[in-house]
Amino acid sequence: MNRKPVLLRLAKYLLRYKFLLFGAFALTIGSNLLGLVGPKLSGFAIDAIGTEAGKVDFNSVFYYCGLMVAFYLASALLSYLLSVLMIYISRKVVYQMRSDIFNKLMSLPVGFFDNNQTGDLLSRISYDTDTINTSLSHDLVQILASAITIAGAFVMMLTISPVLVLVFVVTIPLSIFLTKFIASHTRPLFRARSKKLGELNGFVEEMISGQKTLKAYCQEENTIRSMESVNKEAVDAFYKAEYYGSTMGPSVNFINNLSLTLVSVFGAFLYMGGVLSVGNISSFVLYSRRFSGPINEIANIYGDLQSAMSAAERVFRLLDELPEPPDAPGTPELTDVQGDVELSDVSFGYVPDRTVLKNLSLFAPKGSLIAIVGPTGAGKTTLINLLMRFYDAQSGSITVDDTDIYSVTRKSLRQAYSMVLQDTWLFEGTIADNIAYGKENATREEIIAAAKAANIDSYIRRLPQGYDTILTDNGTNISKGQKQLLTIARAMLMETPMLILDEATSNVDTRTEVAIQQAMRNLMKDKTCFVVAHRLSTIQNADTILVVRDGNVVESGTHKELMAANGFYRELYDSQFK
Repeated sequence: MNRKPVLLRLAKYLLRYKFLLFGAFALTIGSNLLGLVGPKLSGFAIDAIGTEAGKVDFNSVFYYCGLMVAFYLASALLSYLLSVLMIYISRKVVYQMRSDIFNKLMSLPVGFFDNNQTGDLLSRISYDTDTINTSLSHDLVQILASAITIAGAFVMMLTISPVLVLVFVVTIPLSIFLTKFIASHTRPLFRARSKKLGELNGFVEEMISGQKTLKAYCQEENTIRSMESVNKEAVDAFYKAEYYGSTMGPSVNFINNLSLTLVSVFGAFLYMGGVLSVGNISSFVLYSRRFSGPINEIANIYGDLQSAMSAAERVFRLLDELPEPPDAPGTPELTDVQGDVELSDVSFGYVPDRTVLKNLSLFAPKGSLIAIVGPTGAGKTTLINLLMRFYDAQSGSITVDDTDIYSVTRKSLRQAYSMVLQDTWLFEGTIADNIAYGKENATREEIIAAAKAANIDSYIRRLPQGYDTILTDNGTNISKGQKQLLTIARAMLMETPMLILDEATSNVDTRTEVAIQQAMRNLMKDKTCFVVAHRLSTIQNADTILVVRDGNVVESGTHKELMAANGFYRELYDSQFK
């Protein structure tokens, strides 16, 4: 991403608070102008002292010294107010930026999260925005102040001696050339540093979330070695960026010191020629330091600026991700759903050159229990993704009650389904709140009825606080099976005409699963239910079993019919009991 668009987009965030920025700009001007008066007053005081013994004008010296103290105190006060104001502005900007990132994440399609590490996304919303915050609150102030100081000092030097200013005609271009040269070589290093840090966060997040599996397979040592490798790459990227970035400050400082030397030498010649007084030379030297000092300070914070720009690139790259395509204006909602679902010649692949589903067709009549079985990678979960429009089919049609799902809004389509996944998700809150997550204003009686239907009510009542028990950290204080039952109860509570269970009972025992299926049939009477299952013993009562293989429905029928056919389903069933 080009740096100019990044800077422009950061400027747009700042301009949302243009009145505060105007105040910050005014404080910056005031603080630096007051500070620039000091060297001039210093020159007056030195001239009042003179070069001859016994001819010191003490009244003038004390007068100018008093003014210097007053101006410097006023400048310090304005600088303090400026820092407070910039911290406030940066906090508002980063708050808005984090909100925009999170809102963007909520609008992105499911495919984006399938292809990006959670840790890397967390790094962008936390570390990268913090880096931008630091740069806005400190570095931006430094740059504004430096620009004003450089301009003011240059004007003051011109008023003292235009001849001496010619010294900077040589040193300034040299500083600019050196800055551009170093920047062109270090910018990719800072990009790599941000990328490697995101990868490190992604790795750590994966390893922490998989601690039980890690310990069960005794992979601690291998994981430590992997961490050392990932950590070394991140540290090396950080070192290279900081090492080469840190050469900017000393290099520019050398040129600034060279200019100061030239000013002192030529100033001495002008004094001996009677062109300048000692006070003027002193003032010019101080202004030359004021002129070159900010340049050196900008060079010293160059690494921080590069880091902030790289962080901003990553943030804006995320904000530029294409959201889930919006529904066309005027798209009708799916209403009065009965539950007849039909797929006709549907083909789909996650990548263009690999088709997962090939000309798949099926019909699920209202109120039926459709079981979808098949080997791993056959396309069972992909089928569910298409029904929910998490992905769009590349060819063929999918209809609900003879209405094409691509002709209605996604929201109304998804609200027609309740869905329970193999990977359970619970939030920090009471058990009752988690069950009622999908239905606003659900009553306690409805929550309890759903829990009973999911065979989790008796367990909940044995807890000290019952339905008011607080679940923490995605429900780590309860077992996986109990979490699964809670998510099933959540789905049962929603008044939808269709239900999807994608390996939803994989974490419960067989007896409980059979009981859930029976309870589900009672609860979902006259509603369409899709069940993806590996344990074939639990879907024997399904109205229709669809056997998916290599993206095609190769068999369909009841359990008895498929067993009698001695086909692929029979092979799958027998393999689980031999």
